[in-house]
Amino acid sequence: MTTRTVPGDTAVAIAAPDSTTPIPTRWVGPLRISGNAATGEVHVPLATYETPLWPSVARGARISRMVDSGIQATLVDERMTRSVLIEATDAQSAHSAARAIHDRLDELRTLTRTTSRFAELLAVRHEIVGPLLYVRFEFSTGDASGHNMATLAADTLLSHLLARIPDIRYGSISANYCTDKKATAVNGILGRGKNVTTEILIPRQIVADQLRTTAAKVAHLNVTKNLVGTLLAGGIRSANAHYANMLLAFYLATGQDAANIVEGSQGVTYAADRDGDLYFSCTLPNLIVGTIGNGKSLATVEDALDRLGCHSERPVGDNARRLAALTAATVLCGELSLMAAQTNPGELMRTHTRLERTNGAPHAH
Repeated sequence: MTTRTVPGDTAVAIAAPDSTTPIPTRWVGPLRISGNAATGEVHVPLATYETPLWPSVARGARISRMVDSGIQATLVDERMTRSVLIEATDAQSAHSAARAIHDRLDELRTLTRTTSRFAELLAVRHEIVGPLLYVRFEFSTGDASGHNMATLAADTLLSHLLARIPDIRYGSISANYCTDKKATAVNGILGRGKNVTTEILIPRQIVADQLRTTAAKVAHLNVTKNLVGTLLAGGIRSANAHYANMLLAFYLATGQDAANIVEGSQGVTYAADRDGDLYFSCTLPNLIVGTIGNGKSLATVEDALDRLGCHSERPVGDNARRLAALTAATVLCGELSLMAAQTNPGELMRTHTRLERTNGAPHAH
């Protein structure tokens, strides 16, 4: 690991590319964070081929350190889901089966605990389409992102129900009402993964000096670009500039299932001019992250989670909650920087041209 200095920022640790880090990875920051899941100043890793992302997030992180409370991250909810498909003979029998399932919730919760030390059944929801019954199980899964834990529990619950409720039969262990790795409305409405809102209030002088813009310009652009533009494009419960950029880089660096950026990047940016100060927030209802499980045993990933403070002795689930908060704070840093840049004609392209002058190869900024 080498260290280089970013002009106007603190030292940035850079992981030299080798056989264990095939994607260029840099640690940027630190960002300052507070809230109910993480506090302090933390450098964050970003694995990406899009070289301007590092200084962009670093700019947002630098601004977070200029504000006393930094980025305030509030973890609102958490749950991993798996939906199953049950087939009945008609809608009436599907409805009867759904009522029978809800009558057995205590029984299903007890059964869930036999599938894992950490799985807890939180809720069951359903939809009926003709003779088809879609059942959405929602679980807490400790420090794991919970894909496999939820599927194992759902498989056990489904077999149990098929053996005890008449006039129904197996349809599928995954019925797309979860919804996994697809852009849908249901996850934003009901939640899947960690639901985190991050926010920061930036004094007007910092907005002018560090972002070279005004609160009014950022708030106006957020409406015209992120809200109206996304509406015209047919976005699904999403209004942001580029959450996917930060999510993918952070997910790859910390051993997450990168395909979950599909639903993870569905989120809403909100900006307001508060007497010249800029209030800026990012809400991400579908952050699917974990600190244990598949992908976490790689040396580079273990090192990243250690440095992030997400391998500490804490109550079950708290390491994953901390990771989710840091993920969301990283997203805010990059979103804030890009939105500010786009209020100034030509700034975005000039920056990309300057930073990518080596045809995308990593270099010092």
